[in-house]
Amino acid sequence: MPAPVPQSIYQIKVTLNDSRPPIWRRFLVPDSISLHQLHTILQIVMGWTNSHLHQFIIDDEYYGEPEEEDGYSEDLKNEKRYRLNQFVERKGFKFIYEYDFGDSWEHTIRVEAILPIDPSTRGAKQPQSGRTQYPVCLEGKRACPPEDIGGVEGYDDLLKIFRDPKHPEHNDMLEEFGDDFDPEFFDIEDVNLGLRKYAARARMAKL
Repeated sequence: MPAPVPQSIYQIKVTLNDSRPPIWRRFLVPDSISLHQLHTILQIVMGWTNSHLHQFIIDDEYYGEPEEEDGYSEDLKNEKRYRLNQFVERKGFKFIYEYDFGDSWEHTIRVEAILPIDPSTRGAKQPQSGRTQYPVCLEGKRACPPEDIGGVEGYDDLLKIFRDPKHPEHNDMLEEFGDDFDPEFFDIEDVNLGLRKYAARARMAKL
C-alpha cells in the first residue's frame, strides 16, 4: 500500500514539561506521518536514546507501541495505525508525549502552524533539488537531560551539583558526564543530521 501523500506541513513545538528554564524544539513534519514516526522524530530532536517505553495522550486516549507478546490492550491503541492529520484540525492543537514511565519525561506537543507544501517553506534545503526536506528542526533551546536521572527533579539536582564546585558530588558528576557537559548547548546541526539519516532510512524501506 503506497504511503499517504501529505497535504500540508505542521510546524510543531515540543516542550519538556516543568523544565526551568524550558527545554524545547521547533520542527516541521508532513501532516501524514504516523504517531510512531512522530515518536522517532521526537527522540531525535529532543536527544533521547529510545531506551524506554513511551506513549501519546490525545483527547484522553492513549497511543503507544504495544508489546507483541502481550497483544494489544484495550487501553493502549497502536500508534502505527494512526496518522497525525487524523487528530489535528487547527493550529494550536496540543497533546502529550510521555517518555520513560519511571522518570516520566512529559512533553507538550503544540501545532503552531499548518503550512502549505512549498519549496520556499522555511527549513533545510536539499543541495541538488533545492526542495525543503522534511522532517527538519528549525530551532531549539538547551541540551536534553541525561537518561535515568530521576526526571525533571533529578535533573534539577544534577544541575545544582554541576554549578557548585564545592559540592561533595561535583567531581563524581564531572567524571560521569564529562567536564564538557553544557546544559545550555543545543546542537541543531547534529539533530538535522539525525533527521536526514532517518528520512533516508525511511525512503530505503519503501523501495
